[in-house]
Amino acid sequence: MTRALPALLLALALALSGCGAHGFSGLYGAPLPSGADLGSDPYRVTVQFHDVLDLVPQSSVKVNDVPVGEVEAIDLAPDGRTALVRLAVNRRVRLPANAAAQLRQSSLLGEKFVQLSQPGGAAPVGRLSDGDVVPVERTNRNPAVEEVLGALSLLLNGGDIGQLQGIVRELNAALAGNEPQVRSLLDQVQHLVADLDGQKEDIVRAIDALNRASATFNAQRGSISTALDRIPPGVQVLNQQRDQLIGMLGAMHQLSGVATDVVDRSRQDLVADLRALDPTLRRLADAGQNLPKALNYLQTYPFPPGANGTLRGDYFNADIFVDLDLSEVVENMVRAQPQLGSAPPQPSVPLPLPPAPGLPPQLTPPKLPPPQLPKPPQLPKPPPGGGLLGPVLGGS
Repeated sequence: MTRALPALLLALALALSGCGAHGFSGLYGAPLPSGADLGSDPYRVTVQFHDVLDLVPQSSVKVNDVPVGEVEAIDLAPDGRTALVRLAVNRRVRLPANAAAQLRQSSLLGEKFVQLSQPGGAAPVGRLSDGDVVPVERTNRNPAVEEVLGALSLLLNGGDIGQLQGIVRELNAALAGNEPQVRSLLDQVQHLVADLDGQKEDIVRAIDALNRASATFNAQRGSISTALDRIPPGVQVLNQQRDQLIGMLGAMHQLSGVATDVVDRSRQDLVADLRALDPTLRRLADAGQNLPKALNYLQTYPFPPGANGTLRGDYFNADIFVDLDLSEVVENMVRAQPQLGSAPPQPSVPLPLPPAPGLPPQLTPPKLPPPQLPKPPQLPKPPPGGGLLGPVLGGS
């Protein structure tokens, strides 16, 4: 017995040293009996969970309740809120790349395991392979038995049931006898919700406009801050001039009272003046387009507008040419001589003058036949040309 003890200690020391050399990791490194067959070359997949409860390494990985792998390690993600579960799955198991994972329990008090399944509500895509990650959006867990029992204990030990009874009692007391008012309130709420639903686009537009306004304010935050910093000095100045502002407002009040009194006293005269002005305004309105035309004659009055080229300040500048027939002149001179025993001389017919520029043409009177008079003495005939042509009168 004494000789066997050192041999046993030596064997134990050799065993411990061998285990240390091979990296002994405790009971989590020991394979469980009746575990899944991983094969010679399993592939690794990382699954993200919000909460893994009491899941431990060496737990089973199942597909349709059939073990196909095991949990190798459980770590915490860098964000500090997500658990990273590394799974080893037999390579012969084919799953889509968008597979889902769920944390389940084998029985009421059984172990936790990871269930891999087809994606819910989506078509399978690709194939799950080594290094893939199942994100937290495609993972879930069932309620734990401890959570169900804790909620049931809270409910049965004077928790929400007693409060629910009091709530029901108070609701009955509040609604008793007020059924018409409650029904009217519900109808109004229904109409309000319908109106809000009908104005949904306007509400969305208003929210978008408010968002744009907020972005504008945010971009001008420096200017707004500067304005807020400069407002207190301005308010201080207004505070210092408060007495003057009050005096100004009082004077404006007195001025308004005086203006009101003046308007009240002169109202009848003002109305009479307006009524007397009414005919003049009506005549101006009746003149219409003739008034601007008449104003055009004011520039050259009393001459027509065509006389602008002949008016030079306070004098009238013009060149006049007169064409006289010598035979007619002599004849008129003879007619002007009184003769005995003859009829009184007839008035000579005035010669028509050319119309002045800008004036309407004058009407030429009809040429009357000369009266029967004795023949005058023969005079020499005028030279060829029919008369004397030249300027007779010119002035400026």
